[in-house]
Amino acid sequence: MQAAISTADRDPLLTEVQTAKVLNLSMRTLQAWRTRRTGPSFVRAGRAIRYRRSDLDAWVAANTVTCNLLTAQDSQAGSREGAERGR
Repeated sequence: MQAAISTADRDPLLTEVQTAKVLNLSMRTLQAWRTRRTGPSFVRAGRAIRYRRSDLDAWVAANTVTCNLLTAQDSQAGSREGAERGR
């Protein structure tokens, strides 16, 4: 039993309200995502909905968009477009 408690301490289950605050979203958005089976993974315990903090972190990481430097091909395409507009 002690192992289960220490595991829960490291990866707490958050309520819907807590999750909405962590993600800066409305509870209604989380509910809609669950209905559509999108958004972060969740735990259903009877009627209670809980979210693991590690699942939220993984979901945020998977949905993070980074703006990388243009590749050489993108850069060349942009140069051609600019040259065509200048004509």
